[in-house]
Amino acid sequence: MSETCQIVCGHCGRTNRLPVERAPEAARCGACHQALFTGHPIEVDAEGFQRHVANSEIPVLVDVWAPWCGPCRAMAPMYERAARELEPKVRLLKLNSENAPGLSSRLNITGIPTLLLMRGGREVARHAGAMDARSIVAWTQAGLTGS
Repeated sequence: MSETCQIVCGHCGRTNRLPVERAPEAARCGACHQALFTGHPIEVDAEGFQRHVANSEIPVLVDVWAPWCGPCRAMAPMYERAARELEPKVRLLKLNSENAPGLSSRLNITGIPTLLLMRGGREVARHAGAMDARSIVAWTQAGLTGS
């Protein structure tokens, strides 16, 4: 029997078991048949955040932001570019703090934008403030090698 890696679908939220020998770039969800990786961050609410963090066996990078935040809006295209480089080794999520104030509070978000790097259901790194795409990728990779 082959080894598998659990990946949460960004479209329907179902957890998929992906054989490790299979190319993740071509993988599709068994439930909705959409691509599991698109090279774009996934907008999530509190429930989606919990599902991805608890059920994905790959690291999860979360951008906690708000629509009224200038630095958040400035960083959005950089985060989008970083997704193209980091996927499929890392799942990128966007969490609107205005829509999930309880979760933002539980995560101790004191300023935005804040990047959270999660692995195995726990936070392994945090950065507050905007970054460019190259810095996001480098920071994420450094956080993963240090965890």
